[in-house]
Amino acid sequence: MTELTAVELEVFRHALAGVADEMGVALRRAAYSPNIKERADCSAAVFDADGEMVAQAEHIPVHLGAMPASVRAVLDTCGQLAPGDQVCVNDPYLGGTHLPDLTIVSAVGYGDRLLGYVANRAHHADVAGAAPGSMPATATEIAMEGVRIPPIRIADATGEREDVVRLIAANSRTPKERRGDLRAQFAANHVGAVRMRELAHRMGSRRLRAAMTAVCDYSDRRVRAAIREIPDGCYRNDDVLEIGDPETGGGVPIRAAVTVSGDEVAVDFADSAPQIPVNCNAVFAVTLSASMFVLRMLTDPDAPPNAGCYRALHVEAPEGTVVNPTFPAPTAAGNVETSQRIVDVLLGAFAQAIPDRVPAASQGTMNNLLIGGGDPAFSYYETLGGGEGGTPTRPGMSGVHTGMTNTQNTPAEAMELDYPLRVWRYELRPSSGGAGRHPGGDGLVREIEALADCTLTIQSERREHAPWGTGGGQPGALGRNVLIRAGGAEELLPAKGTWPLRRGDRVRIETPGGGGWGAPSEGC
Repeated sequence: MTELTAVELEVFRHALAGVADEMGVALRRAAYSPNIKERADCSAAVFDADGEMVAQAEHIPVHLGAMPASVRAVLDTCGQLAPGDQVCVNDPYLGGTHLPDLTIVSAVGYGDRLLGYVANRAHHADVAGAAPGSMPATATEIAMEGVRIPPIRIADATGEREDVVRLIAANSRTPKERRGDLRAQFAANHVGAVRMRELAHRMGSRRLRAAMTAVCDYSDRRVRAAIREIPDGCYRNDDVLEIGDPETGGGVPIRAAVTVSGDEVAVDFADSAPQIPVNCNAVFAVTLSASMFVLRMLTDPDAPPNAGCYRALHVEAPEGTVVNPTFPAPTAAGNVETSQRIVDVLLGAFAQAIPDRVPAASQGTMNNLLIGGGDPAFSYYETLGGGEGGTPTRPGMSGVHTGMTNTQNTPAEAMELDYPLRVWRYELRPSSGGAGRHPGGDGLVREIEALADCTLTIQSERREHAPWGTGGGQPGALGRNVLIRAGGAEELLPAKGTWPLRRGDRVRIETPGGGGWGAPSEGC
């Protein structure tokens, strides 16, 4: 078969990306939970017959960078799937991120050939565990965080396996919502499979498979060319997770050495802290995903996102550390908080090599807010935006999700319709961005009242160590978590914890600002 022309390559790459985009639209439209239908806490991608990612939608970085590991775990466990088979997995020790993220992988056939696989990952608002939302700050092992699902067939060409769906739903405080969201995931994969077969029909299955390989090779060439523009050398940086006694400067260190050599990058997390009995351990798939995000951000972010983008990246993380824990370490916040800190550590390292291309630190946290319980049971989960770091070309944006997350917010109207909650405040946090030639963006303020007795969990960072500025820019403001009792008394809460809420209590989250880029006196 002849080599693809440049025009054909563009047609194929956008066609494959369009499949993933449409999967994401179908998932959101069919979902039950506000977390998926409003916040878009979900991702979709397309894989070839060998399990290599060939296209993704522009969804959530931490989902998409780790998803290939879940697909690989499915294939290693179940073998080659039959067309129509759908396999569910959430086990962080088998390519997952954290237990609320359920991944469903489906095989796509055309005639007697396997075209490849489609997969989507969605954050379910509750999958059991010691606190509503399945991210209890008290967890000391993964069993306390919820139900752990190894790769298991949840549907085939004849339909869903009711026994498996029933098992998952039974392990949730909100079983009806779980069933609805799972069926939305099935529907998304169905849409992806239909579109893949249509592509094979129009373009030919052999040419489609060849195009998958060609698109990945193309991305590899583009990324390697960009890496060659980075000076060779070894660049080191470290930062800490806010775990321990703030009075004594406690923290859990993450250390990285980034080595650039020709057209390849090696990242070594040796000397990072040992794994901890707190759920901020990031499994290797998450650590790899964060490293992929930084490489893509600083090399050629317009290259088609697929497995080829990361062939030049090599990541080492010692087993038994906070960036590659071993079972049964808890992992819920490793996905959402430690991933953000890994990004900051790597950006700080690259800033030594290419200071004119690296932004200041963004808010560095997802500000995870979970409220649930009650009768009837509910489970609200949200990550909150904050300040983006100033960049070499512009000021940082305000009130946006940054780093490893790319979700939207839950509108106040949707929240109050679905949950016994009332929104008191939702606004930007003025002057919280760091000063600089290009200032950091401002954080935001979200204040919510509980209208029923329930449970509050917060998983956050940057409450003790501010997002750093670069090139003379100032740091962004620290975040704050405040509990306001029904009588009006205010209590400053730590970065992480789980607490009871009584009817009339309010929680106010003030998210961090981004760091400034460049000295404030420079320019206008």
